[in-house]
Amino acid sequence: MSEAKAVTKTGVRWQMTAVGEPLVRTTFPLEEVREGRARVRVVGCGVCHTDLGYLFDGVKPRAPLPLALGHEISGVVEEAARGFEHLVGKAVIVPAVTPCGKCSDCEEGWGTICSAQEMPGNDVQGGFASHVDVLAHGLCEVGPASLESADVVENSGCTLAELSVVADAVTTPYQAMSRAKVREGDFVVVIGLGGVGGFAAQIASALGAKVVGFDLDAGRLELLGSHGVDLALDPTQNDARGWKKKLRAFAEENGCSPKRWKIFECSGSTAGQALAYGLLVHGAYLGVVGYTMGKLEVRLSNLMAFDAKAAGNWGCLPKHYPGALRLVLDGKVAVKPFVETFPLEEVQSVLDRVHAHELGKRAVLLP
Repeated sequence: MSEAKAVTKTGVRWQMTAVGEPLVRTTFPLEEVREGRARVRVVGCGVCHTDLGYLFDGVKPRAPLPLALGHEISGVVEEAARGFEHLVGKAVIVPAVTPCGKCSDCEEGWGTICSAQEMPGNDVQGGFASHVDVLAHGLCEVGPASLESADVVENSGCTLAELSVVADAVTTPYQAMSRAKVREGDFVVVIGLGGVGGFAAQIASALGAKVVGFDLDAGRLELLGSHGVDLALDPTQNDARGWKKKLRAFAEENGCSPKRWKIFECSGSTAGQALAYGLLVHGAYLGVVGYTMGKLEVRLSNLMAFDAKAAGNWGCLPKHYPGALRLVLDGKVAVKPFVETFPLEEVQSVLDRVHAHELGKRAVLLP
């Protein structure tokens, strides 16, 4: 009698093979996890504009193709390496970027520039898949082992799948706000209220700031007007000088200082960046959160003259994830009204629609 062959479990990925080409469905073996890693069964994966940059705009991921994109991932840990066994069965959010935690940059608090950092859908296979193999030390626990995709998590009103957008869309502006030390009584300006910017406005409001939001989309302005934005504005209705005058008056009416504004550019457009720079006041903090390949000509001397500061923000360190998640679970930052779910099998259609600006909400793919 012949020996029975071992059955190899397999997963599914939708992989990018070339710029502009449709994703290809492939299968892969679910191998034993390596040291320091965990295998997560994907429950939800958000679609980010970074994914569009890779697929449509020629931005090069660090890993060779074919590559499954997707870095906003929530799921359940199926297997974990030694030392991380306690995570097995737990619902988790996978950080969009996980530093190695061992190099000199990480040890000195600069994990965001860690040379060995790992981003799903860029450095390794991403979340447009049934399973991902990720670094275990950065995983953010969401709830009990029994939590599944259809369960509403605490006061968030969201399922575990919908909470996938906490990775990046919520945590990235959370880190930007933390770096700017946003606190009660601050005057915060957010330019671009789609995705990251909308959550930036909500986080600033949850921290006690008075929030002004700029966006071209009237529907978005209306929605955010009931989710943290105190003054919602269409940037095309004035120039930077005119807006600065209007914002000064609004700040004064609301007991805020005409100085030390905290401005966050989240649109990822040259027009948005020009407006953000044009709104600098004395002691201002300008956080650059959005990304564009476009170039902008500015007078750097304004930073000197206003004694202002401009700072970039790359992702979010895993240590900040629990704080960002808590704002959502406590109902202080709303996610549900800003996401829409689709089956993973529709990934190509969803990417095409997002690229064509046909979806008003952040898409979440469900394997």
